[in-house]
Amino acid sequence: MTPVELSRTVLHAVRCAVDEGQLSVVVPERVVVSEPGAGGCGEYATNVALQLARAAGKPPHTVAEILRPRLIAADGIEDVVVTGPGFLNFRLDRRADPLQDLVREIRGRGRRYGHGDALAGQVLTLRVPYEVRAEVVADAVVRIVATQGGRATVEHRGGRATVQHHGGRAAVEHGELVDLRPVPAPEDPAPLGPDAARWALLHPAPHDRPRITADHLVQREGNPLFRVRYAHARVRSLGRGAARLGFAAEPGRLDATEADTAVTPACRAPTLQAAALHTPLSDYPRILTAAATHRAPDRLARHLVTVADAVLPFLTCVLPLGEEKPSAAHRARLALAEAAGTVLAGGLSLLGIDAPEHL
Repeated sequence: MTPVELSRTVLHAVRCAVDEGQLSVVVPERVVVSEPGAGGCGEYATNVALQLARAAGKPPHTVAEILRPRLIAADGIEDVVVTGPGFLNFRLDRRADPLQDLVREIRGRGRRYGHGDALAGQVLTLRVPYEVRAEVVADAVVRIVATQGGRATVEHRGGRATVQHHGGRAAVEHGELVDLRPVPAPEDPAPLGPDAARWALLHPAPHDRPRITADHLVQREGNPLFRVRYAHARVRSLGRGAARLGFAAEPGRLDATEADTAVTPACRAPTLQAAALHTPLSDYPRILTAAATHRAPDRLARHLVTVADAVLPFLTCVLPLGEEKPSAAHRARLALAEAAGTVLAGGLSLLGIDAPEHL
């Protein structure tokens, strides 16, 4: 379990305690998890009980004891100890393989991986000017907000809310009013084509002026959109190659076992590449929540580049090389690669950009 995953677990415990009436507090957006301080124990600790105590009207130690049984019951946590005035200290279950668990979670949820309920019940009205970048940003925000249980409609200044469709139902609602005013595009992006045009408008931060140039069409490493789409296409190509070799993805150990005698030394332990990929994949739900909460699709776009840059070096060890025979390690590596492909495809779809199978 990574610190990011542990932070989400703590937030879930707080949310459950609130829902069950044991705590009366506003669930924080994030929880800081760090190494234990003096007097602490285990691998990680958090001061969330101290953070919530005043709002809850209870001593920090009492808040910690309310959260403790929920945390002990979570997968990947072996024990939770309350120290000092109310610090929660975690000892992790070392028998668990967090990367395997992450791959299984992504495979199980598919493109819904990272979806949550951070904005459940919230209705937003996005007010935008008649300008192409604002329109594209609002369209992406509607999709991203929906991943967190919220709903968003769009209205133009001086007009009424436009109709947005949710699950086949048209909705015209006015909720919290949000002004979206990104720096306008300097020229019409339409000549770039729909995908490159959307990327050119969504990838920069709202306060940055987008570049409407042919660089977004160039198929080379210097083009972030190309790297993201190329990484996805490479993953799909590896899946087709594996099928021709007679094996499929299956989560498991990424390094070779003693039984995998055909695996070459160069790919015997791709642990560094896997570790580099683990963090951006496990961080994707947090990024998606932040993009929804702050109405910032640029955060999602930049994170997809991070995922692509992490997965591309790993892909060279997925399929057997030379005289190698497909092994359990190859099946596990393919499962990890496909998990990354799922995240890339899901993120691109939320931005309204196609994720090609071939490139």
